[in-house]
Formats: sequence, structure tokens, C-alpha cells
Amino acid sequence: MPDALDATPYDALLLLSFGGPEGPDDVVPFMENVTRGRGIPKERLKEVGGHYFLFGGVSPINDQNRALLDALRKDFADHGLQLPVYWGNRNWAPYLTDTLRDMVRDGRRRILVLATSAYASYSGCRQYRENLADALAALQDEGLELPKIDKLRHYFNHPGFVEPMVEGVLRSLASLPEDVRDGAHLAFTTHSIPLSAADTSGPVEEHGDGGAYVRQHLDVAGLIADAVRERTGVDHPWQLVYQSRSGAPHIPWLEPDICDHLEERHAAGVPAVVMAPIGFVSDHMEVLYDLDTEAKAKAEELGLPVRRSATVGADPRFAAAIRDLVRERAAAERGQEVTPCALGALGASHDLCPVGCCPARAPRPAAAGADSPYA
Repeated sequence: MPDALDATPYDALLLLSFGGPEGPDDVVPFMENVTRGRGIPKERLKEVGGHYFLFGGVSPINDQNRALLDALRKDFADHGLQLPVYWGNRNWAPYLTDTLRDMVRDGRRRILVLATSAYASYSGCRQYRENLADALAALQDEGLELPKIDKLRHYFNHPGFVEPMVEGVLRSLASLPEDVRDGAHLAFTTHSIPLSAADTSGPVEEHGDGGAYVRQHLDVAGLIADAVRERTGVDHPWQLVYQSRSGAPHIPWLEPDICDHLEERHAAGVPAVVMAPIGFVSDHMEVLYDLDTEAKAKAEELGLPVRRSATVGADPRFAAAIRDLVRERAAAERGQEVTPCALGALGASHDLCPVGCCPARAPRPAAAGADSPYA
């Protein structure tokens, strides 16, 4: 096997995702998993999970992960990368602990993890690392030999993640009526998180207003806007906005919300808006409901033409980017010199999450980082 396609010392890749219900009877149990430990009554969970029932109780995220698995396996096979790919979820089947158990029983001892979150934050990175630590603790209690686990770096500025989003925005602009197309604004959307979580995202030295979470999103938004300007000759004004807030009203979260932003743009006389969900890997429920349902309803109420561009999903360029990240990390683990691939001003993210990176409110063990209890 050519050195460029050598995954040594790794013997498996684990796709780690959020999970979602696959039928009406799954919705409340799924919500119980998501909110475990918060003491939320079942009736309230039914209310909170109501948007799933609008789509038959089925979240698209699991099918989208299956499509990504197929794309990864095809790309790896086409390029001679002999690395089996597994899949485990935080909140629904296939559960992470069950998948890790299967991997151990299959003889996997050095595992790379790909999380379906491209940016630094507690919920997008460290919480997955805590889930990995919980799963390893469970396997240890069962007397199984524990594998060594590493997590692939944040890939928000990898060309294979950025380029499909550029093309998605271009297609959305092209689908607008010609008389409003050139005046359209771009609204780059991502999941809102509490200000306290944003401010402490990334390594300690990056903590501050918005932390790495906001900084990384702004960098990607700028890359996409610049590419759109270069390819169309039109400079579309843009802003980073937020969606999917779920916290208590008294806790400050990142703003503005996408619906408020659409109202503001309409009041300012903007003729059209393209919503680009750069904070999401696939068109899962938060994209379908918060953008395709709520935000589009708000735009229709305002009489504001809007389009929503596609997420990366299982785009072959994204699968190729993951192959590149695997090759990059494996070479570094073998002690070889590596030039990471990254666009924009921020450069490639760290391979190993340092101590104090994206801390939790209540400290918990987290695997695959400098503070991991599992060497």
C-alpha cells in the first residue's frame, strides 16, 4: 500500500453522531436520552419533541449518517485505504457503547473517531469525548481490553468541507428571481449555544468573546462569501446568525436568531436572503424544522424571497476530506512530518484537545484529549 494511503497505526474509523428517532414511538425515549438527568416530565418532552411528529416521528439524521458511511467506505475502497468504518450514536441506536464493544470484539485496538460536528464547542466536541470516556468505562467494567482512541481534528476549514457549501450558496443564488438575485444577502447559520459555552470554546488561550466557536464560523463564512464574490462578480453582504436555541430564557445565548434576522433584513429593504447552514454537516431535523419550516414561514409572512442552501452531507468531496484527515493523522502518529490542509486565516486545528479546552460546567472524564484518563 502506498505510504500516502497507510492508516497505520489505526485499524478502524468510528463515525460518532447525535442520533435521532426513527418512528413516532421513538420520540419520547429519544428525548429522554437527550435530556437525561434534567428531570424533565414526559409531557414536556412530548411538547419539546413536537417537531419530530411533524415529520412522522422520524429524524433524517440516521439515514444521512448511513449515506455518509456508504460514501466513506466507497472512497476508502476506491483509493486503497483499508480501514473499516463503524458507526455509533450518543442518543439513539446504534449506541456508542454497543458499537465500541463490537469493535473491541472485532479486534480493533487503535481507533480514530470522526464526530459529525466540524467546530470547537462543548456540545460539538468535549461532550462527545465525555461520551467516549463513559463508553470506555462501561467496557472496562465488563472486563474488556480497552482500545486507544484518538479524535480527528476539527475540519471546519478543510477544502472538502468548504467547497460543497460554496457551490450550495451559488446554486441557491441562481435559483432566486433575477430581479432580486444580485441584491440578496447571505445569512450563515449555526446552532446557538449559551454565551458562557461560546466564550470558553477552544483552547484556553482562545477563550474570550465568542471563543473559537464564533471565530471558526466567521472564518468559514468569510471564505464562502469571498468565493461567491470571485465566481459571480457580486459582493453579497453577509452575517453570521443563529438558530435552534433550546435553553432557559434567562440564560444569554448567541444572537441574532435567524427569524429575527429575516425581519431585520426585510425592514432594511433587502430584496432576498440565502440561508446557508454552515454549522451543520447534514440536513437533519434542526435544519428541516428551524430553517425549512419556521424560517421559511417567517419569510413567507414577510413576503421576503429566501432560499436555503444544502449542507455537505455525503458529498464525495467531504468523504475525500475525511480520507485526507485520516492519512494526515496516521502519518503524524508514525512520527512523519505533516502539512495539514486548511483554508482561511486560522490554520489547521489541534490534533489533541488540550487541558481546559471547551470545559463543562461540571468536570467529567473525557477521552481522546490531553486530559484523558485512558492513555
